[in-house]
Amino acid sequence: MPVFEYTALDLKGKTTTGIIDAESVPVARQRLRAAKTYPVTIHKVAKESSRSESHSTALSSVLARVSPNEVCLMTRQLATLVGAGFPLVAALDALVPQTKSKSFKRILAQTKDAIIEGNSFANALARYPSVFSSLYVNMVRAGEASGTLEIVLDQLAELTEKQQALKNRIQTAMAYPILMSLIGLLVIFLLVTFIIPNITSIFTDMHQVLPAPTRVLIAVSGFFRYYWWIILLALAGVYIGIRHIRRTVRGRFVFDKIVLSLPLFGILSRKLAVARFARTLGSLLANGVSLLIALDIVKNIAGNTLISRAIAEASVDVGKGRGLGAALAVSKTLPQLAIQMIQVGEQSGELERMLEKIATVYENEVEASVMRLTSLLEPLMILMMGVILGFIVLSICLPIFEMNQLVM
Repeated sequence: MPVFEYTALDLKGKTTTGIIDAESVPVARQRLRAAKTYPVTIHKVAKESSRSESHSTALSSVLARVSPNEVCLMTRQLATLVGAGFPLVAALDALVPQTKSKSFKRILAQTKDAIIEGNSFANALARYPSVFSSLYVNMVRAGEASGTLEIVLDQLAELTEKQQALKNRIQTAMAYPILMSLIGLLVIFLLVTFIIPNITSIFTDMHQVLPAPTRVLIAVSGFFRYYWWIILLALAGVYIGIRHIRRTVRGRFVFDKIVLSLPLFGILSRKLAVARFARTLGSLLANGVSLLIALDIVKNIAGNTLISRAIAEASVDVGKGRGLGAALAVSKTLPQLAIQMIQVGEQSGELERMLEKIATVYENEVEASVMRLTSLLEPLMILMMGVILGFIVLSICLPIFEMNQLVM
């Protein structure tokens, strides 16, 4: 069924926009009027052709910017409706008006139309890889194949909610230190660039030998004042260079290797990747996905090239009949504790349950480590700012002290 975008006026004269399914423009106009809204403009949303589907889908996904929170909320609502006995098409139709994002509304409406045309739910979702990950699509496909779509959607909602909640907690914990660092750097930059030169100009007019800290401060201030654009260009060049390097296979591998070798952030990155791997693999196995297919899926969502390579190599060994724990232990990339817990889960026949425990353990460790890190960063930032400001004050006061001694 065609999808139409419309702009209409409600009973209070307020302009509203949205999308609606209808056989034609007159039918869409009639349905809007029946809902006590008066259409101003209605136009059909063009469907993606099969030949250019991947390119147009990628472009629309970039422009759409559907947030993970929206996908997470939609999954929970869809799981609730399907679990209550709603047919899938009716559940999607009920979710479209409740979705705030216009782009996400269009995606859901086109997904519903694809299902009506005879496509499976998983294939309809696979048209939007930037919105619905391979994990999402494959879990839905497993639920459709086993006839337990409502259970899979509920577990998928729980999985995405836990991952998003962990991400939000980490971002919230790091927001304050990052904000304070940026404000502190901005204040120091303005101080050194615009205020210090007006003060130090008095000393340079004296034509006397200034103390070393004062000379250093004047040199730094002069550089920031006249060549600040070089610093911005250098930072932009470093950022662009890192992005370019990370897009190459070799560059991404080297970058991820450096990240894992860092003293503190490397440990956090490794634990976070292992938690994501364990929770995702456990959910896939619990929903009837075979181990080899599940490993092929989770290797793409680990977030680190080294760990993804270790999972891919372990998948090959598992295909030859080796145990998962023993196969993962070969690369020595995953923590030994995780390997041991996986081996215990294989021996006891409760691998899915053990993977969930691994994810919970490492998620809690990551969250605790981030909280400790932020508690240490705050006094460290205060100390660094105090040292910098102390150096500036000392550099200004030393010539004044020498002038007083000459006068006396």
